[in-house]
Amino acid sequence: MGEMAEARQSGKRRRGKELEAALLEAAWDELVEDGFASLTMESVAARAHTGVAVLYRRWANKGELVLAAIEHFHDTHPVEPPDTGTLRGDLLALLTAFGESRATFVAIVGAASFSGLLTDTGLSPAQVRERFLGDQSPRNDELIYRRADERGEIDLKQIPPAVLAMPFDLVRQDLLLNLEPVGKVRLKSIVDDLFLPLVAR
Repeated sequence: MGEMAEARQSGKRRRGKELEAALLEAAWDELVEDGFASLTMESVAARAHTGVAVLYRRWANKGELVLAAIEHFHDTHPVEPPDTGTLRGDLLALLTAFGESRATFVAIVGAASFSGLLTDTGLSPAQVRERFLGDQSPRNDELIYRRADERGEIDLKQIPPAVLAMPFDLVRQDLLLNLEPVGKVRLKSIVDDLFLPLVAR
């Protein structure tokens, strides 16, 4: 009924991917504003101006809906790789953008996990971290490392994968612990004191 009423009001009925995106965005907004414990299928349906049956046709329960909403937000808000001309500049820019864009995301996902998302979905904290906090950086850092290799700044064949992942692992750890963007001094220390000495040719 809700979807039909909305269709009469707007003159257009949402379908397929458009409708699903609207539902997932409504679920994310509910999660941000009210938290996982207060979110219900009914509250999401009301925010999306549709009927609750529309949600249940796609997701069996609120845990599945919230997982899909988190994934949708993550996928529609990517961190773009910079191109400053140097590895140091690229890495600082990427880590800064990553930290700023993901601080709220990490806080919301963390709060949802502690409020019952893990219980509802059967996921472990490690599975949540891998699924949602892995982010876009493997592709992005692969790109900036390849550019640095082509410029002769580093020799990718000589650098262990754990070293290449280290700056992003440290930023994720800081985000999980502090739930706020990583400071400039900390980022510069990660890049200048820890990472660059390990990879310099």
